[in-house]
Amino acid sequence: MRPVNEPRVIFSSRLALMAGFGGLLLIMTLAGIDAQRVLRQYRQRDDEIRSRFLAQNHVLNDIRSDVYVSGTYVRDYLLDPNQALADGYRSNLESVRARMEAALKSYGRQVTPAESHHFTELRTELLDYWKTLAPALNWSPEDRRQLGYAFLRDEVFPRRQSMLTIEDQIGAINEQQLTAGNDQAASLLSRFQTRLLLTLVAALAIGLGMALFSSRTILRLEDQAHQRYEEVADARSQLTDLSARLVQAQETERRALSRELHDEVGQSLSAVLVELRNLSLGLSIRSAEQLYTHVETIKGLVENTVRTVRNMSLLLRPSMLDDLGLVPALKWQARETSKRTKMDVSVSAELDSDNLPDEYKTCIYRVVQEALHNCARHSQASSVRIRFAQRADRLTLMIQDDGRGFDSGNVKGLGLLGIHERVARLGGKCEIQSKPGMGTTIAVELPFVAEKKDVGKIENDPHPVS
Repeated sequence: MRPVNEPRVIFSSRLALMAGFGGLLLIMTLAGIDAQRVLRQYRQRDDEIRSRFLAQNHVLNDIRSDVYVSGTYVRDYLLDPNQALADGYRSNLESVRARMEAALKSYGRQVTPAESHHFTELRTELLDYWKTLAPALNWSPEDRRQLGYAFLRDEVFPRRQSMLTIEDQIGAINEQQLTAGNDQAASLLSRFQTRLLLTLVAALAIGLGMALFSSRTILRLEDQAHQRYEEVADARSQLTDLSARLVQAQETERRALSRELHDEVGQSLSAVLVELRNLSLGLSIRSAEQLYTHVETIKGLVENTVRTVRNMSLLLRPSMLDDLGLVPALKWQARETSKRTKMDVSVSAELDSDNLPDEYKTCIYRVVQEALHNCARHSQASSVRIRFAQRADRLTLMIQDDGRGFDSGNVKGLGLLGIHERVARLGGKCEIQSKPGMGTTIAVELPFVAEKKDVGKIENDPHPVS
């Protein structure tokens, strides 16, 4: 039979499989979303670092170039004696100053805290540089000729070199910022790789667990299917054997009925016919006493025939089971068995109500009948104890004898198979415990819920019946 908790186990297995595969898919989905987010952050961060570095580097290059150009224009302005050309150089120098101030403002909007000190120095140097150049821009040609070279050597070139040094420092800081940004991006990528590795390990662990669980479940289901197949094959074999034995039992029962009818009923009726014929032939010549003797003989034959027919009908279906109930029928069966076999048979019953369904009455009666029949034929028991009880949710029947017993694991007669079949048909359980020399115990449990309960409790005679 299929275990009661097997649907629950199958449901739990399916729920675990769906939860496991769902969790695995969820982890993979979240890992993919997280990977996309981290990669997007990485690309954005890398683009920001690269754009900032390129912009700052471009501004620094423009400032550095303008510093060189301004030095060239100042030199040409101071050393060229042609006033027209000198004025052109001064005009170009003003344009260079305007570009440098615009570039300086642009760079100031992008400066970082690490670069602020050097940027302030660069801006101060540029202001001092232009302040230093301001008086020279108004010199006369004679002043430029006399003071120009010294001015270039002592003022312009040192300040230009100082500004270039500061620019190099800012460029170095900018490169350091680029390196730091690259390190941050690399750290972000490293954390992403670590997270991805953990996700893959978790997915692999869950996948491995699900694979093991699925494999175990499939193997268990395969074992259960194989077991069910063997049970079905064994049940089919037993059914075939049972069918053959039932046919044989039916033929045996018919043969027994035929023999009983022929030997008992037929012979009794034949004797009645003979006596009636003798009685009819001797009515005129026999005395009243002889006629009375013939009538008594015929009466005895008829009574014996009636008794035989009644016993046969009780074996087929006891009328008292329908008329009086289960407990009186069991007690009658115990008395009849005790009379025939001299076994000490006792019946003890605890019932809340004797109003049991007909299939339960028939099952219990036939189980007791078959057990007593086996005891009479095979066990050589001296006493048999029958205990029947009704509980809140079940009916219990216990039949115990002190006979010679048998090997219950190897011996299964037609009667025992019939007991198992009757009990299983009502969804009950039947256990037969027996060992050679240790007697036999038959325990039957039938599921049953009473619709109503009577007040009293029937206690049948627990003592042996005669």
